[in-house]
Amino acid sequence: MDKYIHQLKSWPQFNWNNDDLLCLLGKVRNRQGKLVGRMEALGFNLRKEAVLETITLDILKSTEIEGEVLNPDQVRSSLARRLGMDISGLVPSDRNVEGIVDLMFDATQDYDKPLTSDRLFDWHSSLFPIGKNGISRITIGAWRKDSAGPMQVVSGAIGKEKVHFQAPDATRLESEMIAFINWFNKDENLDPVIKAGVAHLWFVSIHPFDDGNGRMARALADMLLARADGSPQRYYSMSAQIRLERKGYYDILEKTQQGNLDITDWLKWFLNCLLNALNSTETILAKVLLKAKFWNLHAETALNDRQKLMLNKLLDGFAGKLTTSKWAKITKCSADSALRDIQDLINKGILRKETSGGRSTNYEFTIK
Repeated sequence: MDKYIHQLKSWPQFNWNNDDLLCLLGKVRNRQGKLVGRMEALGFNLRKEAVLETITLDILKSTEIEGEVLNPDQVRSSLARRLGMDISGLVPSDRNVEGIVDLMFDATQDYDKPLTSDRLFDWHSSLFPIGKNGISRITIGAWRKDSAGPMQVVSGAIGKEKVHFQAPDATRLESEMIAFINWFNKDENLDPVIKAGVAHLWFVSIHPFDDGNGRMARALADMLLARADGSPQRYYSMSAQIRLERKGYYDILEKTQQGNLDITDWLKWFLNCLLNALNSTETILAKVLLKAKFWNLHAETALNDRQKLMLNKLLDGFAGKLTTSKWAKITKCSADSALRDIQDLINKGILRKETSGGRSTNYEFTIK
């Protein structure tokens, strides 16, 4: 008895009910159009800020889904350098950060270039620059070999893993990926948003690599969504939304793998998740506009380099509470200099002491 969809005789002939998706797809396309139009009205520099915020969030959340936490400052710095942005506080980035940034940048900025096996191999090599996923050595830049047994797709903490499905045997991967890549590059009469949903499911179903398949599936979806927008500029994060809806994601993935090739329910989930991602971008836009408003207001305010650095960090979303000790550590100055910097900003009405109290004095913006 067939257990998974890739074992069905008609695999991979996916089908779905267009009538069931039409209304939802219309909402997504309408929201995409409004968002792109709104962002175009912001001006070049603000659009770049929004792209930086969005792709940073996308990378951080895509890796979080796999249980890996990256340094936000490193991701942001790596992206800013690639976007040619002159921002303060850039820091060096680790190889694993540079790798995932390389992948996402290639997928979204060169979205109109054909997909090839070599391109996928390069993405995979970027994800695992030292040939390991943590402490285990894996096959890099090539299809998996299944030397340790069948590839099982799992989620959950170590010792509490849940198996969602088992991927095709390694012996099938060459022909499976040829079929997938040919379909991906085919110029067919299929809405690219729907195609993004199908591509994500199809790639995850094959699971062609030892590791990194989820991140690459999301990158492929982003690549097709960029085609749908007709622009490399990303203003919404599908990965961030999948991270929020992670349980639902694995539930629908498991259900779909154990069903038939009618993937209407999967595409409904994908479109709803995408619509939620589009709606959530208001948070990103508000953050970018607040930053622009602040610097326009203080264009003539006398500030030293340390103050500019820390104010940008606060505007970008400073983790935790701001104290003089954190200020001194980040700006590499003495505690006395940090206190003088902060007091100067208080006198200028930019910062204020938090009223919550506590063992140490914390500071916050006067604007929200």
